[in-house]
Amino acid sequence: MKRLTFPIPAFAKHLVLPFGLVAVCLSALCTSCLDDESLSLPNTPMGNFKSCWRTLDEHYCYFAEKKVDWDDVYRRYEPYFRDSVQNDFDAFHYLYQMLGELRDGHVNLYSNFNVARNWSWFEDYPQNFDATLLERYYLGTNYWMAGGMKYGMLRDTIGYVHYPSFSSTVGKSNINYVLGLLGNAKGLIFDVRDNGGGNLTNVETIVSRFTAEDLTYGYIMHKQGPGHDDFSEPQELTVDGYSPDRSKKPLWDAARQPVVILTNRSCFSATNTFVMAMKALDGQPAEGEGATGTKMVKTMGDHTGGGGGLPFESTLPNGWVVRFSTSPMLDIHQRPIEEGFAPDYFVQMDSLHAYQDHIDDIIESARAFINKNTRMEYKKE
Repeated sequence: MKRLTFPIPAFAKHLVLPFGLVAVCLSALCTSCLDDESLSLPNTPMGNFKSCWRTLDEHYCYFAEKKVDWDDVYRRYEPYFRDSVQNDFDAFHYLYQMLGELRDGHVNLYSNFNVARNWSWFEDYPQNFDATLLERYYLGTNYWMAGGMKYGMLRDTIGYVHYPSFSSTVGKSNINYVLGLLGNAKGLIFDVRDNGGGNLTNVETIVSRFTAEDLTYGYIMHKQGPGHDDFSEPQELTVDGYSPDRSKKPLWDAARQPVVILTNRSCFSATNTFVMAMKALDGQPAEGEGATGTKMVKTMGDHTGGGGGLPFESTLPNGWVVRFSTSPMLDIHQRPIEEGFAPDYFVQMDSLHAYQDHIDDIIESARAFINKNTRMEYKKE
């Protein structure tokens, strides 16, 4: 098993701090949602270890998917906290390794000197994205920006949007203008490569512009007890449809103008949910009076990084904050989305194409798909 390591920096090796002296003050940034019995344990190496282990034991949602025996993890790590931990750096090191056993990008430990994290969902894979190539040879200098999105029309009348973070707020008027200004395109490339997630509200704002009817795009379950399988029944995740002129036609007609979502392994959390929601649109009947055919919404590029559980936070006795997944999401077929989505069309970037020819193979494949499948008709001048 690959171990996470936390080397103590040279400047810290000579510091001998009483355990618990170093406490993080994060209350201004985040409110702990699950502060139950964890704070009743003593602020000692063993108390903080038991608090962290117990909090995840009772609230974490992916033990089965990760195939982790959490009781065995307790047995293996408890001796460190009983015999080896001398200061905060030791404690953080072993808690870091313990949490790393879950291989979950939503699992973090926040102290005031480090953040424990697991980035294997993208670090172990090709990047399949080059921001410099995109801006110099595709977007150029004439692109527009709105709500964190960079957008414009490619030379073959294909709309292109790059949205690098769901933490950037997309207002309803932002997405209305973006899709409205690209409205005469053959199709749309929506590029979310390297988007590590953010606010789910932005997911719903964007997705709503591709459907005039309310859309069920997945399900969510909630923890109802301390047992590893104590979940509620799946509850629907829905987005309200949007029709700009009450014509029962969506702002973007994906039955005529295909949509291709570009993904890579750095698509995580809210971006993974966005991909799930957009995939739910594919194959849906065209909307609006006289509309025919079905919507074409495809994903292209690499597998997404995953991240399908809503994260919550809890505070340990020493003030450190542990973040973890508690509410698993399921797709429309009620399959877990924690491990991400394979693309409809798997395309890798060729580094020689990128470096020598300034070609992004994933964008070019998306353009070819749209040119082949567009149903837009243009009047000849």
